[in-house]
Amino acid sequence: MLSPKKTKYRKMMKGRMKGKATSGNYIAFGTIGLQALESCWLTARQIEAARIAMTRKIKRGGRVWIRVFPDKPVSKHPAEARMGKGKGAVEYWAAVVLPGRIIFEMGGVDKALAVEALEIAAQKLPLKVKIVEASEI
Repeated sequence: MLSPKKTKYRKMMKGRMKGKATSGNYIAFGTIGLQALESCWLTARQIEAARIAMTRKIKRGGRVWIRVFPDKPVSKHPAEARMGKGKGAVEYWAAVVLPGRIIFEMGGVDKALAVEALEIAAQKLPLKVKIVEASEI
């Protein structure tokens, strides 16, 4: 699964997911992609599940680009722990996704197969997405 090799700080504040994506909101590598319509934190497990589903559908033909990276550590206290005693340990890594962000791109396969693969990947994700082509943006 994806996670940073090294970070400056072990833990990070929550932050706010406001506005629309200003970077990564266009198709740069492939011909067809999956664009977020709402904001969320995508976990490394969700990204990996969607990637595996896509590559299985296209039978490892073509190429898949992952345009988001989980670089936000999300910490959590253990269950039934009392309040206080500092911030919990890092539970998982997440990528902050804003509306308009391209999450996955695909190239080297015909359009019908690519759309099918992206629809399967969209079912693995916890947010609304739409399939976009390079000419549409």
